[in-house]
Amino acid sequence: MSEIYDLIIIGGGPAGLTAGIYSARANLKTLIINKSKTAGALAYASLIENYPGLEKPLPGKELLKIMLNQALSFGVQYKEEQVVGVNLISETKEVITMQGSYSGKTVIIATGAMGRKPTIPGEGEFLGRGVSYCAVCDAPFFRGKNVAVLGDSEEAVKEANYLTEFAEKVYLITPSSRLKVEGDHPLYSNKKIEIMLSYSIKTINGQDFVTGITVKDKEGVEKDIEISGVFVYMAGFQPVTDFLGEAIKVDERGFIVVDNFMQTNIPGVFAAGDVASPYARQVVIACAQGAIAALSAEKYLRGRKQIKSDWHG
Repeated sequence: MSEIYDLIIIGGGPAGLTAGIYSARANLKTLIINKSKTAGALAYASLIENYPGLEKPLPGKELLKIMLNQALSFGVQYKEEQVVGVNLISETKEVITMQGSYSGKTVIIATGAMGRKPTIPGEGEFLGRGVSYCAVCDAPFFRGKNVAVLGDSEEAVKEANYLTEFAEKVYLITPSSRLKVEGDHPLYSNKKIEIMLSYSIKTINGQDFVTGITVKDKEGVEKDIEISGVFVYMAGFQPVTDFLGEAIKVDERGFIVVDNFMQTNIPGVFAAGDVASPYARQVVIACAQGAIAALSAEKYLRGRKQIKSDWHG
């Protein structure tokens, strides 16, 4: 029989990590599944100075690292995997990743709001027909073909490197003048990757499937590139809920609907952070919601009438 966790947290941003800190301190067997340490809104922040307790501004990545180390110190298990599906209706919940599946008595969804609405002409039209947001999911479909990765983040670079295991050639395209990785990154020596800085994408082209893209340099000169796949890693502001199916209730903009205790419409399933906060996207709010979600999960698991608010010592 597979291992059953008391709590599975999907997402390793401030909401998910805070939830992990609280749940592990309450002696709940806790697993955090996170797509990437560098994919969330806080990781993109160059400096954070309004988080309580900071004596000096910190890069978002450093603050996340402190939170993760704190969660791990209390016994949280952490896996860096892409969640592709869930089964939340059963009493024992199932979270499915590209590497396997995990079972839990409760689940907290803390995946943030960095998802995308299609904004590039052709992006929505060819989604699933050459346009993808997940290299791990779709790279094998492009074996021996040419593809493009759009973005300058560490995640985009990581996925471009991964795609070279399958694709013949990978174009890494960004309107930025530099990538957000160090100059000695292995990407720069990968002969399968062509880096195109200061290029914006104008259109994604094709008929039934993607056949190419049109890009434009900073001088306005356009260029057509023949490719079969486009992997988009440009930040958006949509709640990341595409893996959930239709069981979880969301509002008209796609944000997960929760009550004052971060409970969703499904018993034992909670949500916290930007994925459930359409109005105020702040680290301190995400942390507070993560704490409430963990307290609520502990209450649910142990049949308490009220949240246990003091776990010190």
